[in-house]
Amino acid sequence: MNWKKALESMTPYKPGRSIEEAKRLYGLKEVVKLASNENPYGCAPAVKDYLATSALQYEIYPDGYASSLRSKVAAKHGISEETLLFGNGSDEIVMIIARALLGVGANTVMATPTFPQYAHHAKIEGAEIREIPLQNGQHDLEGFSAAIDDHTAVVWVCNPNNPTGNLIPSDRLKTFLEQVPKNILVVLDEAYFEFITASEHVDSVTWLDEFPNIIILRTFSKAYGLASFRIGYAVGHPEVISNLNKVRSPFNNSSLALAVAEKALEDEAFIAQCCELNHEQRQRFNHYATEKNLHVFDSEANFVLLEVPGDADHASEQLLQQGFIVRSGNALGTPGYVRVTIGTEEQNTGFFKAFDTLLVGEGLQV
Repeated sequence: MNWKKALESMTPYKPGRSIEEAKRLYGLKEVVKLASNENPYGCAPAVKDYLATSALQYEIYPDGYASSLRSKVAAKHGISEETLLFGNGSDEIVMIIARALLGVGANTVMATPTFPQYAHHAKIEGAEIREIPLQNGQHDLEGFSAAIDDHTAVVWVCNPNNPTGNLIPSDRLKTFLEQVPKNILVVLDEAYFEFITASEHVDSVTWLDEFPNIIILRTFSKAYGLASFRIGYAVGHPEVISNLNKVRSPFNNSSLALAVAEKALEDEAFIAQCCELNHEQRQRFNHYATEKNLHVFDSEANFVLLEVPGDADHASEQLLQQGFIVRSGNALGTPGYVRVTIGTEEQNTGFFKAFDTLLVGEGLQV
């Protein structure tokens, strides 16, 4: 078969261990998954009520326009419906953007390390990838500007950044956007938007009129606790959305995903509570890191990137043996760290005890 040359040096995505796999591997009765930045509080009660009482017509295709959900999301943000694009998770929208704009002869600019799917899809399309190293966990926006040229088609900005959790100050980001040529699409990937507590942060949706070349990605997978339903959305200028819709597969969101996302939007109090609890527990991680003399990046997301003694793979395996699944920094481009989803108070207390054991095992004082 005549496979694309780019595939020769690529490997399929390797997910972390599942809870059931960890239980079998180490004979554990309880395992806490803190590796994929899921919401430890689940989803809104309204979603659970809907799933318990409603039925769908399984033989009928989904609404390919996502009409009802589109109306509710537009009302939530105070925007017109034609500025919205829905995807099978925001991951699919990343793929749609790459397919629509990237190819041989084009280049794309992004941070490193950051969400790996930007580079993954750019490579498949044959585009040149220009990666700008983070500076203390932050995007080097001056480096971004220097890397942009006449062949740049897409700039990716993950904000807060995954895996560091750092948030770009709004004034710095806006200054950068003012410098980017209007024929270049700037993707503001804001999967963790709801968890931001920085008082000076500006909702980038309010910038759409000023910057028609931006597109903002949001998701129902994180704060809304709907990861298994795979639904995300983008907000952009109608012309941008119209062209991306030409690439989008028809019926890319299931009827059930569309329905539960609607229900999730009805319970903003649940989201506010989750984010408040996340903020409280995020502070606990900061205090723990300070107490143990460990570096932790300044996160505005629902995860932290925490320094470990020794090798990150070894540390991850030691924590797994104690019932905690985390993501090794070796797989994220951050050796010497693990990425840990911020769990509930009880889960985090258990994690800290497990981490204390790890420190003792490395001969460090606890």
